Amino acid sequence: MDETLATKLLNDLRDGKISELLIKKEDFLLFRSVLVKRNDFKHFRGIAQRGGDIIYHYMKKPRS
Repeated sequence: MDETLATKLLNDLRDGKISELLIKKEDFLLFRSVLVKRNDFKHFRGIAQRGGDIIYHYMKKPRS
């Protein structure tokens, strides 16, 4: 994964083209570095899975 792909996946999730996004453990650090730079960062919710993978969802209302 690279920053361009991470940005595209986040935009697809935000725009409703995909309902959830699975990020593998080995891609997490790069993905998170892209995610935290976004203005809508707090709209994304990640749920950790066994083994270190994370499933992200986009929420209409930002988390606190």
